[in-house]
Amino acid sequence: MDEKRYVAIVQKIRPDGHHGPYAKATSDALPGMTITFLLAPPVWKEKRFPEEGNYVVLSGLTKKRAGWRADFGRFLEPSDE
Repeated sequence: MDEKRYVAIVQKIRPDGHHGPYAKATSDALPGMTITFLLAPPVWKEKRFPEEGNYVVLSGLTKKRAGWRADFGRFLEPSDE
């Protein structure tokens, strides 16, 4: 079964997080929710960090006490649309 993927827009980058660099993003598919994802392997699959305003694809979402977390993240590609 394919895992649900969410197209999201990066809202904030934190290069110096306590557990490493991370970003926060929002998705129209999940109104009012913020999704946090680590900008390091094994979560972030790209060679460079996204910038605020970049579109990304996030999956493997889990609810934590502090909010939603994604277990997989990468840049949006033309083949995603």
